Amino acid sequence: MTELIARITEEVLAALAGGRPVVTAGVIAAPEGGVAAVGDKMLVRADGSRLGGLGGGPLEEAVATACLAALPRHAVETLRFRADGTLIEERHEPADYEVLIEVIEAPAKLVVVGGGHIGRSLCKIAAEVGFSVTVIDDRPEYAYPERFPEADRVICDDFEDALTALSSDTNTYFVLVTRGHKQDELSLRVVLRKPWAYVGMIGSKRRTTAVLMHLEEEGFPRELLDRVHTPIGLDIGAETPEEIAVSIVAELIMVRRGGTGRQMYYRRGRGERPAQAGAAAASPTD
Repeated sequence: MTELIARITEEVLAALAGGRPVVTAGVIAAPEGGVAAVGDKMLVRADGSRLGGLGGGPLEEAVATACLAALPRHAVETLRFRADGTLIEERHEPADYEVLIEVIEAPAKLVVVGGGHIGRSLCKIAAEVGFSVTVIDDRPEYAYPERFPEADRVICDDFEDALTALSSDTNTYFVLVTRGHKQDELSLRVVLRKPWAYVGMIGSKRRTTAVLMHLEEEGFPRELLDRVHTPIGLDIGAETPEEIAVSIVAELIMVRRGGTGRQMYYRRGRGERPAQAGAAAASPTD
């Protein structure tokens, strides 16, 4: 067991350092004499290969399947199973096993393009929820480390040059909150040619539609442009830069975790949950 924990720890540390993500599964509740016991652990790689195990059989197979399903959602969750591997989704139904599943990976990267009031609030809130934040602005009076103490990196440079030089991957989130549509369009043109998990652009519907039309005329595929989140954020009635930042970070979390954006509160016995919120209204820029 000691050797197994050491091997799992080694792969976990490699994933946290930027290697390929892995998923850990640990039994936290189990019946006496069952196929798996409390403390049993398993690591599942993206290709389906494993370290450790949960006793073999249908339970282990069901947990391994759940681990792979958790990867695209970057999930941390406790799942409940019967001994035959059936996943129990209703909390009031009895279960034989509870298993903590956690995707282990390097922090998601957020690139805030624009260092104004909204960008500053975005940096604070996003860093608090676990993003590794990079801020870019071409104005020295806005782009300096003391203004963004929560950022891992602050870049003062031309937007196009900075974004072209910046590395990204499918775990990178770009938020364009520059001071004007010209800077937004220049930035978006570069970003869309890079790998990314999310691209969002602030601004009115008229302004953002014009930007997307220009890029479509240049040959960018419509299906790619349709993936740009604009207007940006969830519709919470945000007005201040801080509130707008909250709505944007909420959307980032929703996309990352596979949420719906709908209100969770509802009264039992009084109909269905509220419908999913629609797109956010246009937000002012800095």
